[in-house]
Amino acid sequence: MAAELKIEKGDFALGTLDDELRVDGLCKELLRNFYDQLLDDGLSPSRATELAGSADYFVRDFLVSIKQLNLFTEVLGTVRQFAGNWYIVSTLEPNMTELGRHLEGIREFYRFLHRRGWIAASCMEKIESECSEAAYYESRIESFWNISGDGYGAWERECSLKQD
Repeated sequence: MAAELKIEKGDFALGTLDDELRVDGLCKELLRNFYDQLLDDGLSPSRATELAGSADYFVRDFLVSIKQLNLFTEVLGTVRQFAGNWYIVSTLEPNMTELGRHLEGIREFYRFLHRRGWIAASCMEKIESECSEAAYYESRIESFWNISGDGYGAWERECSLKQD
């Protein structure tokens, strides 16, 4: 049974390496709670693992480690940057099947956060909208494979990781 966590959003703020390590631990605890809730909701352990693993990949590897963001900070475009850039350049064989699973896990995780009252409906809706842009992400993967010469810069600027 998923335990009720007490979340202090400010505890997820980043600034130093020590903060990143502390926040990583907090995220692990929160993601474990998400996994337990999925089991409580009747999902099989393998399905819960898939969804929680995808949420973990986004939260810990991208939001915290790469973007240095508090996961409770409402920043439009983070899922788009993840799916339309970082996932593509950070994966040996980026593909829509795998990316689609990640987007589903991200969507379910933010729904979980909303149900617990930790994020506003408007934030969840923005995340859901960005998770629904499969055709765009597929075109980004295809255009990545078609880069030639010095075309990477233009490709990166279309969905830059530098935007916040």
